Amino acid sequence: MSANKKLTELKPGEKGRVVAISSCGSLRRRMMDMGLVTGSEVKLIRLAPAGDPIEVLLRGYSLALRKKEAMNVTLEVE
Repeated sequence: MSANKKLTELKPGEKGRVVAISSCGSLRRRMMDMGLVTGSEVKLIRLAPAGDPIEVLLRGYSLALRKKEAMNVTLEVE
């Protein structure tokens, strides 16, 4: 059974597929340009000691996102 989680709710090593990006405007466009589009697989690599930023593996490359940006990404997690 799969469940939906925000990207910020994942633990290191967990992965999921993007189902929605709830931000709008230029932030949404920038995130989509970086490869965060519906259906993309994202794996959480690690969190910074203070929890911000977070590092994810996306389409074969590492991407660092601020927590406030990552809160806008909803994933389907197994």
